[in-house]
Amino acid sequence: MKKRIAYASSLLLASSLVLSACSGGEDASPADNGSGTSVNAPSGEAGESPAASTVLSEPVVASDMSKLPQTAVQRTDTVIVGLTDPSGSFTPYFSQSGYDGNVASLLYTSLVTSDAEGLPVADYADSFDVSEDGLTYTFHLPEKGSFSDGSPLTSEDVAFTWTLLHDKAYDGDTDITLMKVKGGLAYKEGKADSIEGIKIIDPYTISVTLEEPNATALLNLGGNVLSKAYYGKDYKFGQLDYLQKLHSTPIGNGPYILEKFLPGQEVRFTANEHYLKGKPGVEHFIYKTSQGDTWQFLETGEVDLASYTATQENIDKLKGLGYVDILPYTPSTYGYFQLNLENEQLKQKEVRQAITYGLNRQAIYVDANQGAGEVANIPAAPISWSYTQEGINTYEYNPEKAKELLDAAGWTVGGDGIREKDGKKLSIHYLGSKSPATDIFIAVAKENFAEIGIEFQPEVFADFNALVSKVESKDYDMAAFSTPMLTDPSDGVYQFIDGSLPGYDNPKVKELYAKGLATVDTEERKAVYQELYQILNDELPVIFTSYKKSVYANNGRLKNVSISPYRGIAQSLPEWKIEQ
Repeated sequence: MKKRIAYASSLLLASSLVLSACSGGEDASPADNGSGTSVNAPSGEAGESPAASTVLSEPVVASDMSKLPQTAVQRTDTVIVGLTDPSGSFTPYFSQSGYDGNVASLLYTSLVTSDAEGLPVADYADSFDVSEDGLTYTFHLPEKGSFSDGSPLTSEDVAFTWTLLHDKAYDGDTDITLMKVKGGLAYKEGKADSIEGIKIIDPYTISVTLEEPNATALLNLGGNVLSKAYYGKDYKFGQLDYLQKLHSTPIGNGPYILEKFLPGQEVRFTANEHYLKGKPGVEHFIYKTSQGDTWQFLETGEVDLASYTATQENIDKLKGLGYVDILPYTPSTYGYFQLNLENEQLKQKEVRQAITYGLNRQAIYVDANQGAGEVANIPAAPISWSYTQEGINTYEYNPEKAKELLDAAGWTVGGDGIREKDGKKLSIHYLGSKSPATDIFIAVAKENFAEIGIEFQPEVFADFNALVSKVESKDYDMAAFSTPMLTDPSDGVYQFIDGSLPGYDNPKVKELYAKGLATVDTEERKAVYQELYQILNDELPVIFTSYKKSVYANNGRLKNVSISPYRGIAQSLPEWKIEQ
């Protein structure tokens, strides 16, 4: 039940407003406009990193709060954080982008969340039980819980949410059918009036039975709960259009209530007095969505928290401000190039491998970031318990190896230096998002690809939705994306089995994906994912790019700030306080 939301790989740090809460970004800008860091990539060979930083490993406390700008000092009950402009669809399971999800994460609290290791723990739910056969999951709800309008949150609401997601008209990014709830498919196909596996035991106890064990069931079924009274008032099977008018006026059970959404400017929140864990310590929260220089906003006190790549230059500059606390942060995400595998030139595995060998990813994602990054070769972040390097090809920059692979694949160099096969040139139409990071990539890629005989045609978009539209029209060869936060290893490989990568269909990958979900034994799952990663690392249905190392800087008056690699700022936000 994974949210299939992709992110432009270079929208998310330094040169743009910080993206927080449910999503994380890869391949972020190596420096913001004004940090002084050169946007020219180093010309050295892979492995050279003369400017590599000693990445911050421990938090740094503000050294001189007297430097705090008056703009921030005067805000006594409001916290402002930057966010790329959302679309306004704030109902969980119906988000149009991860930015919508960031907003929703403050309005709703899930039944179950992830601990520091990415393992499930009760959040809104009092507790949960799992049957010995791993098929039945029982959730115990708090009797004093309610939605933000004061109405009680009960088992009926949980049952309604699970049922709605099984509706044949549901077309959001959460595929609950992967959980294989008993009777779920029959309901979706209109063969049953209710879902057999969902049992309301009492107003505050509900169970769900699956057809087979699933290691992600607790986190996926223990997600956000929709109010039946609000979202289900006009519900009829197969007819969900009525929900559209509710997406911009959500009612949730989270720490904050949506006060107002001003597109292109800000999203305003007010503390929810009905929040189960007590009214949040900060009365007002604002996501600032207007475009601008993050350094400027932090230096003038216009925002209270921002994120930057963890270069030594950025860290030193943040320390020099005096009034910010600095937190090291590594998100559970990975960056990648989505490939149009229906295009003839990319169907051959050898061509995809040659592209990877022929691209100096070390220079682009590590050296240009002063060491604040790491080259990725599998669909899992280093902080994941499933991460491995055993049997993994690192595809270190090797243009000669790339040339050998292209020669063997039948692509010969033409008179203009561009390879040809069957009368067609080997050309890559690349889509990226406007940012200094993209500028670096294009500069290096042009040189790298020219050396191995590939024509490179970059196209850059200022608007992320326009980029996505171009990808959906299939008018591209390679497009830069990053995953959202990955809680379970299955999240990182789901795109290889769900049909979202046209042209890629490997039965063995699907078999291993299912096997990895069929047991809750971590060691057994590790072995499965190791085999799966080796296959994907060899076949390269996408080209893996990087993992990001970043830092968060917050106004030193803000206390109790922590950033979860799986949930972002949303998990600690209710505990934040402004020290006067």
